[in-house]
Amino acid sequence: MALSRAKIADAAIRIADADGLDGLSVRKIAKELGVGPMRLYDYVINRSELLDLMVDTVYAQIAEFGHHPGWRDTVLAVAHRTRAAALEHEWFVDLLGARPHLGPNALAVGEANAAALSQAPGVRGVDDLQRALGVLNAFLVGALRREITERRTARSTGTDVSVWQAAHGPYLTRMLATGRYPTVARLVVDGAHLDAEQTFHRNLAAILDGITAPGS
Repeated sequence: MALSRAKIADAAIRIADADGLDGLSVRKIAKELGVGPMRLYDYVINRSELLDLMVDTVYAQIAEFGHHPGWRDTVLAVAHRTRAAALEHEWFVDLLGARPHLGPNALAVGEANAAALSQAPGVRGVDDLQRALGVLNAFLVGALRREITERRTARSTGTDVSVWQAAHGPYLTRMLATGRYPTVARLVVDGAHLDAEQTFHRNLAAILDGITAPGS
């Protein structure tokens, strides 16, 4: 069959979606495509290049949402689409926050975010822009890794948040009854279980308010 880098990336993504990055191998990709493993090396030199190709394929999906009239709408759209991509391809979050992604689609997403934030109130020069991008990216990586980790834990243990809370309820009740943790107690007793998407949006909005405010 005729091969291409796009076909290899698509096959690799399907495998990683099902088995994670640890389950990804040249042999599995070759079997998925119905070719011998050595044929893949004519298109992808090594695993590092393969991962870069997979990541940039996902960034292509994100880049489609990066064009809006207002700077804030652009940043929000890209961030929410990044979250959607991470939920669809959980392995993607494992590759965020490490080395920079320099593929054409990753650069397009980076350009969309940088260009949008450069138009925000309070971002007066390149130093402000670097700080704003740093805070935004740190939030995205942290928020997405936490959400994906919780999903993986619930799936691997068969225990969701409510079951986990119920199991640890007696211990937590005893500890809070000591009176040494009044603020934690208020959070536990009065705090609601927040919707993940809504929480992501509200926290993202707070980040944008903070990093783009004049004098921040």
